[in-house]
Amino acid sequence: MTDLTTEYLGLKLTNPLVPSSSPLTRNIDSARQLEDAGAAAIVMHSLFEEEIHHEQEHLQRFMHHQSIGHAEAEDFHPVPEDMNCCLDNYLDQLTKLKTGLDIPVIASLNGISQDGWIRHGQELQQAGADALELNVYYIPTRVDEQGQQVEQRYIGLLKDLKQHVSIPVTMKLSSQFSALAHFVNELQQAGASGISLFNRFYQPDIDLETLQVKPQLHMSNSIESLLRIRWIAILRGQVNLSIAATGGIHTSEDVLKALLAGADITHLCSELLQHGTIRITEILAQLDEWLQEHEYESVQQLKGSISLQHAIDPAAYVRANYLDVIDSYSPSSGVLR
Repeated sequence: MTDLTTEYLGLKLTNPLVPSSSPLTRNIDSARQLEDAGAAAIVMHSLFEEEIHHEQEHLQRFMHHQSIGHAEAEDFHPVPEDMNCCLDNYLDQLTKLKTGLDIPVIASLNGISQDGWIRHGQELQQAGADALELNVYYIPTRVDEQGQQVEQRYIGLLKDLKQHVSIPVTMKLSSQFSALAHFVNELQQAGASGISLFNRFYQPDIDLETLQVKPQLHMSNSIESLLRIRWIAILRGQVNLSIAATGGIHTSEDVLKALLAGADITHLCSELLQHGTIRITEILAQLDEWLQEHEYESVQQLKGSISLQHAIDPAAYVRANYLDVIDSYSPSSGVLR
């Protein structure tokens, strides 16, 4: 058997398959199933700062409506002693995962305020997280907001957080940055230990009957992995931080392509939700088989061997690919030319 070990965020992992934030990483039972199937680490479901604020506001309204009109009794508000907020539940779940699993547990934080990023990041570290994934889900909508301001939002919160936590921090990014390579280099200088490419921005839909904007969930597919693979290949060798491929990873072929491009790990989500945790075991077996057939001794030997710096035709990752694809098109038979 080949050596499937890899390193991500300074963590020594048994293989490059890491289930990403999903319902499967929400409780200890399903997390154990992931570990038993071969997962090298897990990313917990995200802690959303908005949920914490909403819960606090709901409790404040509840306390206010309990007012009974007697000044001497105003300090007595019967709130259940065992009432836990979503933050308490998340921290408790993190503790249970750390206690019940042998693999690393990466906490996921989706904040909205500078203070929230720092405070909750510290709490996740204290609860035992091995690393912290920052899911900065931000969409600039104002015409007066410049691209540099958007980048500084990420860089600023990372710098501030790194002054208060010591565990590795990885940034989950979207593909919608005008100069991604430069931006990733800036994040590295600001203290990021890794990046995860790319966040899937779920697109809202419009209901033609109600004329309401509604949320819409679509599972990923392998085609989506190609954008990740391309940028991983471009970045590998230009920056010195961990790189995770997330979004569109479904098969052993997807995993192999991401590793060849230079990924340290690949995240799995939609594939596991659709087909179960057994897919980890199957993909690992297929990965090992391919490596042996192609005479690779380890994942480390494979990683980055077809990145932009090492590809036989580096131009294929940039404009030449576009030209070749256009030239290769031919209409189906029977279609007017």
